[in-house]
Amino acid sequence: MPFPPVDQQLEILLRGCDQVVPEEELVSKLKRSYETGEPLIVKEGFDPTAPDLHLGHTVSIRKLKQFQDLGHTVVFLIGDFTGLIGDPSGLSEQRKRMSREEVLANAETYKAQIFKILDPEKTVIDFNSRWSLKMSSEQVLELASRYTVARLLERDDFSNRYRNGQPISILEFLYPLFQGYDSVALKADVELGGTDQLFNLLVGREIQREYGQEPQVVMTLPLLVGTDGTEKMSKSLGNYVGIFESPEEIYGKTMSIPDEQIYPWFELCTDTSGDELDAIRMQLEEGNVNPRDLKRRLAREIVALYHDKEAALEAEAHFQAVIVDKDLPEEMPEAVIKEPTGVIELLEAYDLVSSRGEARRLIDQGAVSMDGEQVEDQLFKVPADCEHILKVGKRRFLRVRPG
Repeated sequence: MPFPPVDQQLEILLRGCDQVVPEEELVSKLKRSYETGEPLIVKEGFDPTAPDLHLGHTVSIRKLKQFQDLGHTVVFLIGDFTGLIGDPSGLSEQRKRMSREEVLANAETYKAQIFKILDPEKTVIDFNSRWSLKMSSEQVLELASRYTVARLLERDDFSNRYRNGQPISILEFLYPLFQGYDSVALKADVELGGTDQLFNLLVGREIQREYGQEPQVVMTLPLLVGTDGTEKMSKSLGNYVGIFESPEEIYGKTMSIPDEQIYPWFELCTDTSGDELDAIRMQLEEGNVNPRDLKRRLAREIVALYHDKEAALEAEAHFQAVIVDKDLPEEMPEAVIKEPTGVIELLEAYDLVSSRGEARRLIDQGAVSMDGEQVEDQLFKVPADCEHILKVGKRRFLRVRPG
């Protein structure tokens, strides 16, 4: 397919980016692609360290979709090898290593979820184990020789840990080198990632040079702040919105974000045009709009992206009834118990929480109630005497009946 003019491509691709390193090389690559008809190879790697993708992941995946729509080749790289190491970016200690079985199970869920955004007919899915597991000891030593410890210690998290006397394993040092080699194996022209990935992405440029390749252009995207309004969106922090969650969950969680996150979420999570974004920013700055109304629009648009418009309207009606008007939903999961049953056991069994750890945390935060009364004891047992309603947060309910 013929490519749009370079200036039109740049207008789309640069929108919402944090850094492009270096921008003049991106322009040069796009010009060459336009003249030769050869698409750029654009990659992003995702280590499958958790089973679900959330809105934070979609910020860069949506940028991949823009490259794809412009005619370039998008490689969604699943880090089933690097996931075994664990990316140390931003951490004060080494990640707990995952088993290969865990990594592969999570990878399967990624393959299904990305097609909520990317075109399955135009997306190349690859696994970095395809080349990394085949590397001989000699090849690994060759890769390790291409970078220095001094350069690795320039990275903030490594230098902070070294200065504070905290251990850094050799395995962690290898992570950015293997990530960089991914770009060599794929002959990547462009690599995307969050702002916290800048160091690793730049290592990729250097590794490509060392192996005689033209270095990739690095494009970083802002990190989406989670529903708590303070921390980067993360499943471990419980401030995430999963793209496979129900319309009601997506809508309700979006409505819970602080007002100051309305504009960033519109910019990073929706297809809102540049002119519309300018109008939203002006409305918020001038205070001539109720933030709640903008949040409703935002929630509808996000639900429609990952479900459909009808589901978005139904989720809004559900939110109005259950949260605003404080009615119980007409439909909710139902448990039948014959004897007093632990509240944590029920919450986990009926998917009101993702784990027992999350259930304990929510109880400690006062986010779990039974029949309108807060559950304060993690060991509390729901009586089997009559019907009870368990509520988690503002939107998750479980009807418990005696059997």
